[in-house]
Amino acid sequence: MKKTGSLLLVGILGGAFSLGSYKLFLEKDSKTIVQTKVIKEVAKPTHGVAPIHQTSFFDENSPESKKDFTYASKTTVDAVVHITTTYDRSSSRDPYYEYYYGRGPMQATGSGVILSEDGYIATNNHVIEDADKIEVALNDNKTYEAKLIGRDPATDLALIKIEEKGLPNIELGNSDEVQVGEWVLAVGNPFNLTSTVTAGIVSAKARSINLLKYDPDREVFPIESFIQTDAAVNPGNSGGALVNSKGELVGINTAIASRTGSYAGYSFAVPVNIMKKVTKDLMEYGTVQRAFIGVHITEIDQELADELKLDDLAGVYVNRIIEGGAAKSAGINEGDVITKIGNVAINTVPSLQEQIGKFRPGDKISVTIKKDSKEIVKSVTLRNKNGNTEVVAEESGEVMTLLGAQMKPATDKEKKALRITGGVKIVDLSSGKLRAAGIKEGFIITKINSRSVKTTEDITEMLEGKSGGVLIEGIYPNGMKGYYGFGL
Repeated sequence: MKKTGSLLLVGILGGAFSLGSYKLFLEKDSKTIVQTKVIKEVAKPTHGVAPIHQTSFFDENSPESKKDFTYASKTTVDAVVHITTTYDRSSSRDPYYEYYYGRGPMQATGSGVILSEDGYIATNNHVIEDADKIEVALNDNKTYEAKLIGRDPATDLALIKIEEKGLPNIELGNSDEVQVGEWVLAVGNPFNLTSTVTAGIVSAKARSINLLKYDPDREVFPIESFIQTDAAVNPGNSGGALVNSKGELVGINTAIASRTGSYAGYSFAVPVNIMKKVTKDLMEYGTVQRAFIGVHITEIDQELADELKLDDLAGVYVNRIIEGGAAKSAGINEGDVITKIGNVAINTVPSLQEQIGKFRPGDKISVTIKKDSKEIVKSVTLRNKNGNTEVVAEESGEVMTLLGAQMKPATDKEKKALRITGGVKIVDLSSGKLRAAGIKEGFIITKINSRSVKTTEDITEMLEGKSGGVLIEGIYPNGMKGYYGFGL
């Protein structure tokens, strides 16, 4: 997310999803979706009723019997951290910031949730994106420099790590079991305070608010299925915890709907079941193993139901099948209606995205379809972006981590337009050698130290274990050639 002169990061409304069409539930001219991360200049900071659960006996000491939120608060506040990110604007040369603030560093703040006693922390991607330095402060004010493990723009999640043992961590819940009307707490660090707790109820599930940007060049296909709550969420809450009355994490607070940039009644959290999958992939593979079912779907309204002579509005309508995809191989066809993934009912595009987003390529799932008023269960083996069931290897490795880039080979169309025979395109930049040298996203590397580059493997081979100077040659999409040097 690009930094601007305003106090908050405003989410971009618009974009598209590969799975199908949907309607934005908020009127575009009445609300603004705001990601609750605070941006500031470098300076020293200035200083209900619990749900009823049916049980076979009554235990006055159980969390369910509590008449307030003290149990949930006590077990979670120490597991929520304050995150400060620092950005070196001297390399970005943003004229807007230079005019108003000069060319010094800039800071932004957010929150994070400790997942393990050895220092793994979940937060939002927009909290740490493009940061040159990430600092974590615990609830007892101890501070640590954090390392970025990985990030996922498609879900706005990221995983960072601090070097410490015996940290308080939060128990993970099951977001599929969250009910509309259930009490929840938002725990975060708004306004640079220590952990702060607010309460509200779940207002809706599987909300798509068109916040995350669809970017096929970076292979970013957004998954939006937010839990909507009315728990007060304010600047600095991004990446904080949404917990139930038992103190279990059920979501990562991400955005608010507001006309002013401050809390106005709507807040949104990434479901914890998606977070579990994403963070586990980042720990194990360094990249997210995204599964695809291979369908384009449309939500069913009364007009479509009448047109297709459907019995009811349940499920989502399959209007196109991807050739060679998982659904096609499983015998799902255009005109079928998907009603369940596993045991979870599917009625919206976001709910299908959420369920598929919990799996990896090669996983087998049961998909219930309705055809001619009969329900049929199909076994579907999900596939990766390449159309097979293999785990996708991390492209970065140690060299790419040092460079701070994600890359992919230039397409035939790009090579023809730019009159080059090969090259590797930079599709995403974070803190590293390339950005520090002044290279921008979209640059196609054609040579390193006068040797031609065709694949990312060529770059790894050329730079693995190398020390000394590196000269990079290449070209931008507009035809401008570039030459950059740095040391290893």
